[in-house]
Amino acid sequence: MFNHFDDRGQAIMVDVSGKQPTLRTAVAAATVFLKKETLSAIIEGRISKGDVFAVARLAGITAAKKTPELIPLSHPLAIHHAAIEFETDVETGTITIEATVRALERTGVEMEAMVSASLAALAIYDMCKGADKGISIGEITLLYKEGGKSGTYRKQQNKSSDSA
Repeated sequence: MFNHFDDRGQAIMVDVSGKQPTLRTAVAAATVFLKKETLSAIIEGRISKGDVFAVARLAGITAAKKTPELIPLSHPLAIHHAAIEFETDVETGTITIEATVRALERTGVEMEAMVSASLAALAIYDMCKGADKGISIGEITLLYKEGGKSGTYRKQQNKSSDSA
């Protein structure tokens, strides 16, 4: 079993050099809660700072590529695909962000997907904070991962940690 500690209990980056590269995919989500009026303004392009979704999409993609700079024991990976999608619900004032990351690597891309979703959410906050000081960011979670020895994981609805 891999862990991030050596035999003296000191933090280390796990040595994955002996593993064979496989196609790895991860999908993570984050939820942004805001006023209905703010979400309507985003959708209608009325936020004074500009296109909120375009900026958040670029922030999320950039974040996936910069994950090893932010998470100390994360491996630098050659990201082959990073995408951000948004689902809006004006009635509840929510934006659900879904980040997908893919790479042919020796270790998974879960952290890249979670950092990607997180930074896209923070970019939405930054773009809209002048219009809505009450914006909050909710659950950041791994929805799906595949590739590697541990196989496929799919988050089950209303359960915290189930495997497919």
